[in-house]
Amino acid sequence: MSKLAERYQTALVTGASAGLGRAVAEMLLEEGVRVWGTARDPARLPVRPGFTAVALDLDSDASVDAAFALADREAGGLDLVVNNAGYGLFGAFAERDFAEWQRQLDAMLVRTLRLSHRALRGMLVRNRGAVVNVSSLAAEFPIPFLSGYNAVKAGLAAFSESLMMEVATTDVIVIDFRPGDYRTGFNQTMQAASEKHFASGLPQGIRQQRAWSVLEANLRAAPPPARAAADLRRALLRHRGGTVRSGTFFQARLAPLLARLVPLRLRRAAAARYFGCL
Repeated sequence: MSKLAERYQTALVTGASAGLGRAVAEMLLEEGVRVWGTARDPARLPVRPGFTAVALDLDSDASVDAAFALADREAGGLDLVVNNAGYGLFGAFAERDFAEWQRQLDAMLVRTLRLSHRALRGMLVRNRGAVVNVSSLAAEFPIPFLSGYNAVKAGLAAFSESLMMEVATTDVIVIDFRPGDYRTGFNQTMQAASEKHFASGLPQGIRQQRAWSVLEANLRAAPPPARAAADLRRALLRHRGGTVRSGTFFQARLAPLLARLVPLRLRRAAAARYFGCL
């Protein structure tokens, strides 16, 4: 049994059909952890020993409760919950219907909190376990035209910070995992959901196109998601709660350091210029 599986024998990973979620699920399986992985369509999930596919629709409270109850019951109590599932909506805040932003916040923030609530109750009774909330470096460095996504990730980061203090005297840990850019299908999925907002007739169309080009270039040059899974593995082996940044040296190490040294006004101006918003 691996060192990781000695502490975490069972895990729930949301959004395990692709990208970071799939990489994390595969890493855990390789470590000997039994994994319950979720997707809206379970047919998209891998079929392999130690992995159980679970249907989960973050647009539904009932689906969240049913998915967690199933995994927790079959696992005999989950040792690890990785809240990863989510999606991006690209577009100017005022140009999209507010209902779209509302749906994103309800799915990615409110129902992630719901899952965490259920997970922590059981872990605190058993006095063991870990909750990993996958936020983003966007919580520190917001991206233009991704306002809902930025709000969700900043909210998850603050939520995790408060939980870290609440569980400080127990053997349960909370990790705020903040990945930067990784080479996944995130942009392709987001583009399909945002296509009409690339139309040049919209007031901010040209600026959106510039920002989108920067996002595309960053993802093409980004490392594979297995690197993020390796970073999370190291954090879990330490079994210490806290914030874990993951990404390129510039994104995960240098940029946060510079942010502490550079005045906020200059940081905002530099970001706006970088994304073509000036």
